[in-house]
Amino acid sequence: MGGLSQQVKQLLKDQVTVWELARKNYAALEQVQVKSFSFGDSVIRVQFNPARIQSSAAKVDAKSIQERKCFLCPASLPEVQQGIPFGEEYQILINPFPIFPEHFTIPDYLHTDQRINGRYEDMLDLAQVLDDYVVFYNGPKCGASAPDHLHFQAGNKGFLPLEQEIRKTDRERLLSNDGCTIYRLKDTLWNGFLIESTAKSAAVSFFDRLYEQMEVPADEPEPRMNILTWYEKKTWYSVIFPREKHRPDCYFAEGEANCLISPASVDLGGVFITPLEKDFRNITAGRITQILSEITITDEKMNLLAARVQHTKMEK
Repeated sequence: MGGLSQQVKQLLKDQVTVWELARKNYAALEQVQVKSFSFGDSVIRVQFNPARIQSSAAKVDAKSIQERKCFLCPASLPEVQQGIPFGEEYQILINPFPIFPEHFTIPDYLHTDQRINGRYEDMLDLAQVLDDYVVFYNGPKCGASAPDHLHFQAGNKGFLPLEQEIRKTDRERLLSNDGCTIYRLKDTLWNGFLIESTAKSAAVSFFDRLYEQMEVPADEPEPRMNILTWYEKKTWYSVIFPREKHRPDCYFAEGEANCLISPASVDLGGVFITPLEKDFRNITAGRITQILSEITITDEKMNLLAARVQHTKMEK
């Protein structure tokens, strides 16, 4: 564990001592209800976490964002909230509405839109220095509750089932060069790519190539995606999930069909968050499968995307 990992652990301890909201919500994690569903070699854990209603029910339409203060801007932070600088652009803050036992938000100091383009290298740097954590990115239409302010998040390793499952998941190698390989994940509940690299510059190059080939929806600023990245034994692992939809149909349904689940990186990493008890009680393996099939891209789109990634390599 590196020095910065130790510093953020201490930050969390200090903040829950003086910040009542954070202390209450981190203590509540010890009582959250959890149940698991098995899907072959994969496991999805479902967490009943009422405090996450802030994120799951966040209004992220342009009008709502324009009318509220940005809660990630330094001037809007609670007086009690303290951070640790990361370089000149970011600060590391504890997340007062945690999912992980150790949960951090890492916003840019400046109020700039949530975009991964040109920032993936920063994500790799964070994963390397926060080597006890998984760093993740939620696109502006992929679960980010602050799509108007660039930020990453981080949570302690060992929490997401994906971390272990990725070691045994079937995969198809698409490209390999300079100590870096990009794979297509196969026979999983959702379509995704894995970049595995011992060289940061090669990983950035591979990611940029993938980014360029992904579809950008009309009137949106970037391809829809979630990313989970961690650093282990001098190797970076990034799992990229191309997205089809922001929220599943059940989110907007009425009556018994309604289920307030707004999936993001953590859900795709194997931990589904339900802020309402009725949804935790009623969720089934079938509903989980349906939600995942709605929000992630189809096999047909994945086939086309994987082929384009390989083709651009041949051209270059």
